[in-house]
Amino acid sequence: MAEDLMLVGSVPYDTTEQVFRAIGPPLGAWMPFIPDGEIGDRTFWINHLAYRVFHGHPDIETIERPMTAEGVEASSGRQLGAEAKWLFKVKPGVKQVRFGDPGWRLGYARDAINSYFVFKTLRGEGVIPAGVRFQVSIPLTASGIRLFFQDPDDYPRIRDGFTEALHHEVTTIFENIPHGDLAIQWDCAIEDTLIERALEEEGGPTPAVKDMVTELFAPAHDVSAHIPRQVALGYHACYGTATGWPVRQPSDLTGCVLLCNAGVAASGRPVDFLHMPTVAGTDEAYTAPLADLETGGARVYMGLIHALHEEGGMRRQMQLIKTHIPDFGIAAPCGFGRGPAKMSAQTGLATPQDYMEGLIADHIAAVELLHQVLGR
Repeated sequence: MAEDLMLVGSVPYDTTEQVFRAIGPPLGAWMPFIPDGEIGDRTFWINHLAYRVFHGHPDIETIERPMTAEGVEASSGRQLGAEAKWLFKVKPGVKQVRFGDPGWRLGYARDAINSYFVFKTLRGEGVIPAGVRFQVSIPLTASGIRLFFQDPDDYPRIRDGFTEALHHEVTTIFENIPHGDLAIQWDCAIEDTLIERALEEEGGPTPAVKDMVTELFAPAHDVSAHIPRQVALGYHACYGTATGWPVRQPSDLTGCVLLCNAGVAASGRPVDFLHMPTVAGTDEAYTAPLADLETGGARVYMGLIHALHEEGGMRRQMQLIKTHIPDFGIAAPCGFGRGPAKMSAQTGLATPQDYMEGLIADHIAAVELLHQVLGR
């Protein structure tokens, strides 16, 4: 199984089959696992949780929901995109929000099981190389909640119930997909946001920041420790794409290292892969925090395939990373699902095919450069 390249999740096609056929042949030979593109309701990441799960829950009040300028409801985000805004509040008197229909309530298991059928069919046809796993990307607890529930008093009242729902959702997934065919990725965009914000406020990784990170990742044990060892498990740190990637441009990789270390420490089982994004850092100070990375044996994928590099910047960044991690894989910093709409407005590229053609070429060129830098 190749381990040079990974995709973190979203791909801008309408169906799972389109995603696998677009990605499998040109990139599959370098990938250990391949996602279904987070198609349909998951196109706008966690937006679907608003109308699938939170809206209408008896313990939750909807205080804001998206509407078009014409006054038409826009629940899925397809009409308004990432700007489709939902806000909720836990109702007064509710001490703990819980979710029914364990294992199916959040929708991730249903989508994964359906996509896996397409995956194994196309792998059988040779569209996806033999040995590649099916990747399921799911938000960790804070990422699934904090954008929607902005009253800080609400988080502890919904955290445990949502974590419990994630636990059962993952169980349903690995009970219905062969363990050796499965990789589960925890998305940590909001966790990353909170960590980077704390680092700015405290002026660095103080004991208070480290304690906050430890508490933030406590749910990782509850949702990961029961996952069978044969299932690959990993964490994706994310700088965010809601207002156009990157939402944040940290001066170094301290926040990502704290996040990944916390995921490894909290999981209650070995972690198989870690993904962390980069921006345009090409000095030693930018990558220096990698000296403190505690992988526990996990494969590291650096999200350095992006357009922020100056000429020669990607090579230089790879060389700096190599001084800390002699062998690593690469990725884009985030998914591609919302890209075509932004690209169309800026350049006239209106279709996923136009958009993905360039991205796939960029990934191939980056892998070839990686092989040069690592001496393969």
